[in-house]
Amino acid sequence: MHPPPTVTAPPDDQAPTSDSPRSTARRGKPARFESGLGWLLLLPSVVVFALFVFWPLGRTLYLSVHGNDLFGAPSVYVGAEHYREMLSAEFGRVLATTGLFTLFSVVPAVLGALFVVLLLEARIRGVRVLRTAFALPFAFSVATASVVFAVIYNPAIGVANGVLGSFGIDRVNWLTDPSIALPAVCAATVWMNFGYNVLVLSAGVAAISPEVVEAARLDGATGWRLASRITVPLLSPQLFFLVVVSTIHALQSFGQIHILTKGGPDQATTTLVYSIYEKAFAFGSSDFGSASAQAVVLLIVMLGCTAVQFGILERRVHYR
Repeated sequence: MHPPPTVTAPPDDQAPTSDSPRSTARRGKPARFESGLGWLLLLPSVVVFALFVFWPLGRTLYLSVHGNDLFGAPSVYVGAEHYREMLSAEFGRVLATTGLFTLFSVVPAVLGALFVVLLLEARIRGVRVLRTAFALPFAFSVATASVVFAVIYNPAIGVANGVLGSFGIDRVNWLTDPSIALPAVCAATVWMNFGYNVLVLSAGVAAISPEVVEAARLDGATGWRLASRITVPLLSPQLFFLVVVSTIHALQSFGQIHILTKGGPDQATTTLVYSIYEKAFAFGSSDFGSASAQAVVLLIVMLGCTAVQFGILERRVHYR
């Protein structure tokens, strides 16, 4: 009888290992498949961003360094000429007006909404009705609210002058006096944003743990002490969000300015956005190059404001 054949193990240098080319290929196929699937799922978002963000931004940069013909088509390369034109007192006034409009639109709207929300936290009858009433401005569009304020500011039949007249105060030209027009438009903007701010802060207050509030009350914190030491710090994420979003919204505001004052009187309410509109479209103008340069400046201003807010205000935000 012949002995059974023996099977010898392969040498160590020929044994399959986890790092062999075949194993690497097996692991590489799922990885490549997952990567491709991820890019496929991202494709719709990439297309949307390319069409509505990257392409318009690139086109704006292109137009800002070109002159244009009578019909607005880019005609000749002018370099930084449009940017040098903005180094003037007139454009400086536009920037100052934009800053004042943003400041007096954002700060009163956020602080006023915070004050109202803190008052609504008091245990009073009918608080739900009051909360709904204060949030009601959020339901109005910019155009509707602007028309309402145009009637309120009417010098002859407006409610504003009617209230002043009851106290023996002379009529005020709210929208035609250069010294009053900007505060009047800011007041209308504050009212338009007030409802949204109240809704956001009310949601933030509702998310505060009742145990935390009750523990603070047991320690003797009531009234202003409870609001300043507990409620406001826990509302810091919502306050930070509102400041950032409201600043961007104020820098982009156009509808109420166009309906109420059209940038006047004497350009007292001409902000950067409205100046872009005047350069590009108003009165048959088609100076797209200068308007695009101002749009680039507006983008830089918004990015700068947002960076400063994230660098300074976010440090004081308490994320629970």
